[in-house]
Amino acid sequence: MNKKILSGVLSAVMLSATAQAETIDLPKPETDSPLMQAIDARKSTRAYSNKKVSKQELSNVLWAAFGVNSHGTRTIPTARNLQDVKVFVIYEGKTWLYDGIKNQLNEYETADLLPDLATQEFVYDAPVHLIYVGSKKYADVHAGSAYQNVALYAAVNGMASVVRGLIDRDSLHQKLHLSEDEVIAFHQTLGYPAQ
Repeated sequence: MNKKILSGVLSAVMLSATAQAETIDLPKPETDSPLMQAIDARKSTRAYSNKKVSKQELSNVLWAAFGVNSHGTRTIPTARNLQDVKVFVIYEGKTWLYDGIKNQLNEYETADLLPDLATQEFVYDAPVHLIYVGSKKYADVHAGSAYQNVALYAAVNGMASVVRGLIDRDSLHQKLHLSEDEVIAFHQTLGYPAQ
């Protein structure tokens, strides 16, 4: 059988199978709960006001990202319970490393990291920047949990955020003195939306 005929037969079989496939019409999602409202309110924002983020708001955000909850565990799951997430924070002109167990920021780096993050102009307007770092195998998964918590917190508290991958990872890796086993997953800007 030549290739054209075989291709035509296969296409016909696939179309027939698709036409006979069952569908289920789902009921409208119930969005009354606070969690569902937060998910509905979450959006990416790329225009920030110059309003400062208070230390209390920053504490809330970082706790959501990788703090310790009332059960004594982290606010996000980590594969094999590695808890290997690092959250670097650029706040008030300095770079800090978040210690979720002690709920404190430890000054970390004096180099200006914003040029390595600011491939888009709006980045300079955001008052807070979170850089998520983890092990090569799980960094993206763990960072995804952390940045989603932050985005949901921001959405219900009148704040703005966006997750970004357009950053100079090589330069940041060097400036943050990361090990060979660590990778930078994402950058998240945080602040208040421009009016």
